[in-house]
Formats: sequence, C-alpha cells, structure tokens
Amino acid sequence: MIGTTMRIHWLFAALLVPGMALAAEGMWTLDNLPKAKMQAEYGFTPSEGWIKRTMLGSARIAGGCSASFVSKDGLVMTNHHCASECLDQMSTAKKNLIKDGFLAKGREQELICPEIELNRLEQITDVTTEVKNATAGLDGAAFKNAQNAVKAKLTSACVGNDKETVRCDVVDLYHGGLYQVYKYHRFQDTRLVWAPEKAAAFFGGDPDNFNFPRYDLDITLLRAYEGGKPAKIENYFPFSKSGAQEGEMVFVTGQPGSTQRQLTVSQLTTLRDLTLVNNLIRLAEMRGVLEQYSKNSPEAARNAEHALFGVENAYKAFRGRLSALQDPALMKQKQDEETALRQFVAKQPALQAKVGGAWDAIAAAQQAYRQIEAPYGLIEGGRGFSSKYSSYARALVRGAEERAKPSGERLPEYADAKLPELEQELFSTAPVYPEYEKVMLSLSLTKLREMLGTDDPFVKQVLGKQSPEQLSDALIDHTKLGDPAVRKALWQGGKEAILKSDDPFIKQELALDPAARAIRARYEKEVDSVQQKNSELIAQARFAEQGTSAYPDATFTLRLSYGEVKGWQEGDKKIPPFTTIGGAFERDTGADPFALPASWHAAKSKLNLAQRYNLATTNDIIGGNSGSPMINRNGEIVGLIFDGNIHSLGGAFWFDPRDNRSIAVHSGAILETLGKVYGGADLVKEIQAH
Repeated sequence: MIGTTMRIHWLFAALLVPGMALAAEGMWTLDNLPKAKMQAEYGFTPSEGWIKRTMLGSARIAGGCSASFVSKDGLVMTNHHCASECLDQMSTAKKNLIKDGFLAKGREQELICPEIELNRLEQITDVTTEVKNATAGLDGAAFKNAQNAVKAKLTSACVGNDKETVRCDVVDLYHGGLYQVYKYHRFQDTRLVWAPEKAAAFFGGDPDNFNFPRYDLDITLLRAYEGGKPAKIENYFPFSKSGAQEGEMVFVTGQPGSTQRQLTVSQLTTLRDLTLVNNLIRLAEMRGVLEQYSKNSPEAARNAEHALFGVENAYKAFRGRLSALQDPALMKQKQDEETALRQFVAKQPALQAKVGGAWDAIAAAQQAYRQIEAPYGLIEGGRGFSSKYSSYARALVRGAEERAKPSGERLPEYADAKLPELEQELFSTAPVYPEYEKVMLSLSLTKLREMLGTDDPFVKQVLGKQSPEQLSDALIDHTKLGDPAVRKALWQGGKEAILKSDDPFIKQELALDPAARAIRARYEKEVDSVQQKNSELIAQARFAEQGTSAYPDATFTLRLSYGEVKGWQEGDKKIPPFTTIGGAFERDTGADPFALPASWHAAKSKLNLAQRYNLATTNDIIGGNSGSPMINRNGEIVGLIFDGNIHSLGGAFWFDPRDNRSIAVHSGAILETLGKVYGGADLVKEIQAH
C-alpha cells in the first residue's frame, strides 16, 4: 500500500493546481454526461441513442444493488452477493443454495425470489421549481411536512393507476440543488436462474475482500417475469467474449448508493468522530455474536450466514472510510474547498445575504444531532429492536395509522407510491428463524439498555422487570407474525385489526410508537430539515460558481462512470489489471476461504486456464454499484462489477486516479465457467444471442 506521506504530498500538489481534473472521476447522471471531457480524453462522444439504450438496459434491485438485462427474455445479471438473500430464503436445512449453488434446467424450474423488486429507469423529469416553491419560507417541521406532501403529490401523479408496473421517486441531486422525478418500470416477479457456489463467488473470503488480485465468480442470473411469463425486453446488453483490452475505454452503468463528497466540513467531522466510530463498534459486537451463534450447529451457521457476510463487508468498508477521514490531507482539502466557496459567496452581497449563514446552520444541526444520535438510532432507527418480527410490527402498526390519512400527509415511506415495495416485503413467504431472531433481538435490547441507561424511562417501559433475553423469549415464543398470512390479514384489516390484535409484538409497537414518533419529529425539526434547507442554499452557491459541470453525490440512482482497464503501482510493485482462471487454481489451498468447489476441479481439464478472470479499471464507483454491468463503446458487456480495491474505500469522500480501482468479473470468464463448469449451455446461447 502506498504510504500516507506519499499520498499527502500528491494531494497537496494537486491542490496547488486550480481546477485540476482527475481523470475518470465522476458518477454522472445520464441526462448530464461530460461529453466534451469524454471526447477529449478518449475520443468518444456517446450518442443520444447510445445513452437511451444504456439507460433501458440497466436495472437496479430496489433493496440496494445494481443489475442489467442481458437477453430479450428478461434475463438479468447481478452479483451473487446481491442475490444472496434470495438464495438464503429459498434454502432449507437439506438444501443450502448459497453453499451448493443453483441452476434451473428449464424455465419451469426457476424459483421465485420473495423480496426482489427490479426497477428499470425510463424517464427523468425536473421538478425543482415545484419542490422549492412548496417549501419556500418554511422552517423545521413545516418545511419537512411541506416537502413530504409535494413529493407524495408528484410521485402519485407519476405513478397514476399503474402502481403494479410503475414506480416513481423524487430524487434529490446536489443536496437539494435539483429535484427530479425518476420514473421506473417495476418488476416484482423476479426468479432465480443460476448462481455458483459461494466458494466460487466469494473465493478468498474476507481476507481478499476489497483487495486485488481477485479470483471471484460473483454473479447470479435472475429473470424478470410479467403476467407469469418472461418479460420481453427490447434493450439489453449483449456479451463480449473477448472483453476489453488494457487501456481500453469502459463504462460502468449502475446505481451508486451514497457518497459524501459535497458535505460540509462539520458534517464530515460528525461522520468521522461519531457515526463511523459507533457503526464500527456496533458491527464488531454483532460479528462476535453471529460468529458465536454460528458455532451452535450447521443450521445456525446457515441462518446467520447472510447477515454475517453483510456485517463483515460493512465493517471493512466503514473502517476504510474512517481511515480516509482521519487523513489530515483529506480534511485540509475539504476545508480549503469550503473556504474557497464561502469566499466566493462573500464577494457577492446578494448571494451572501441569502446563502452566507448556511454552513453555520448546518454546523449547529450537527450539535443537535449529537444530542439525540443514540435515542434516534435505537428507537426510531430500530437498532434497539433488531428483529424481523419488530420490523413487521412497525410496518403494520404505522401502516394502519398512516394509510388512514391522505397520501401527502403520511410519513414518506407510507405514501401511495411506496406501498407496493412495502407490501412485497411484508407479505414475503421467506422463512423467519425464531432462534436466530431471539439472539439478534436480545443483543439489540441489551445495547438499548446499555446506551440509554437502566433508569431511562423508555428502557423501563420496554423491559419492565425482564432481562433482554427473557423479553426476547417471551415475545418470539408467542408471536404469529412469522406467518405471512397473519401479516396480510392484519394489513388488510387496518387500524381496527391492529387494535384488536393480541400479538405481543403488535402490542409492544403500539405502546412504543409514540416515543419513536416523538424522537423522529425532533430529528426532522432540529437536524434533517435544517440540513436539507441549508444544503439547498449551498448548492445554489455551487451552481453560481460552477453550474452543473460537476457531478452530484450518489443517490442510488442511475449513473454512468467512464474509465479504462488499468492496473496501478503499489510501492515498487506493478499490479497488472487482469487475473486468470488458472491463477484461481494456483491460489487454491483446499481450505476455506481459498478452496475452489469440487465442480471446478472436476471441470479443470476442460477450462481455458489462460482465460482472463477478474479485471481492474479506473471507473469511479461506490457501494450500490455491485452488480453493475461494465460495457464497451459498442454497448457490449465486458465485465460485471463486484468490488473495489482497498484504495477505493475512501471514495465516499474523494477520487484518487492513481490507485482507486473498480474490480469486475470478466465477460469471457462468465461464459467459460457457465458453460463448462455449471452445464449452462442454454444460458450461454441465450446471452450470446443478439
């Protein structure tokens, strides 16, 4: 790894050059691509037709990943770890699909994923004027309520009577500089087609995670259905067998989740000193509990496997972000950028009068947040009640209360346009494992008592005379919320059914919801609305200085990143951009997590060991881009994004072109292994058919 001193010297040098452009930097919205920059750097300007096909070929998994269409019959490509929840939900004690993998021999064998919703972006409409007019002159709760109401109105109008197939979201870009409605085609019938074994998909496990060289087949194929039949797709990405060459321009089209490159220094300080530290402590404790629980039995290990993977992945990512914010050079860069913008504003009296106090207002909101961070996260955020049963009870109780109101007066997550996704999760047939839930609920209740204090009135209301373990057992032993039919009946019965219910989780939620709503209201008044309103003002200052020549922070909406296939220098060592299938066998030790599955050893003689396997590129990505297709100028798939390298973990705050790399599965390796290792010849034909 490049030393901190070298990194600081390079960053300071960059700051001495005004307007210095960092090659390949940016997660660009498709309606504002840097075409001139792309032409100047790579001699390529995407046509409107190319952009449209790229938009319609891309997809997202509503739960937090990217995907793409790869055949006219609705075949969808994403990562194994993005579909692992479906694999887990479709597994049993006798058949572990995460461990053993899955291949549907025919379409009649494709398995319905209970909770995967796919979205395809089809239209972007600017609604900045409508949103800002609705909140003009308002503060605090009035600001938040007006914003919720106008967003509900806009999304309802967008969806119309097509809620089964249309989803609309109001998207906040540039932290309130722009507001747009993204209209999606919604696919809620998503089925599992193929997934390799976890030993192949996550070869190298946590030691190799966020590192390179890599040897992972992190892929799952799904299929979108409509009307009980495979969806007919006009725009999809064909596969390139040869893939991209070193130095070739490539594009990543996906849904980056969240970056913090445009936050104020006070917001970044809160992240560094409070949020990330607390998250890391919480994840470390949770990892220990999950590891211990997994030792109880093979079935316990299977039940905890998906959660443990998520915890380990998040821990490594957050640790990298904390390290980045602890780098004095990065914080100096952010302070210098903020100072320069404030000086620009101060030179224009009208702009200063309107915007000048925004940074101080956000800083004051950070202090307010520090006062309520623990109770807000534990009570309203649900960290004190970590159980599927508690989540179901919250959705049912609040849903009954909120759906009795006009859509514009509800909490945003219960607005009409949001209900189909909520109902899909609420009515899911995925199994719930009581013993696992007891462990997680007991842990979270223990942390609730520890962080708020034994004498806290809310803690006393929750626990009474019981210990966290006793309360967890009592609640879970007597609940019926594990049954989707019970949940559906309560949902459809509305407030009357909720008030009559004797389910212990429903009763608990009814008793605790007033306190949760109260801390939420305080957060929205003192923190959220203040940040939102003043971030809009800072965005106006940026627009006055830069226009929209800069890209907005990531918002889990479709973005395009461009770059090239390229390795990097690691001290005195040059890291090449490709690995090979043969390299995976050389790395195989026979012991987890470096043990290739038996299917690979059985097929070794048939495989082209020189086939490129994983590759590194300079594309700018972040969490949420998992599952993104990597395409070439012809719109052909040359790879499947599944990770970044260790240097990319600071990418939430800035982009370093020297060593920040995206990692993808090579298109040729997907075709090679799908056909020769997994017997998916029909699927190979399907994704190669143009």
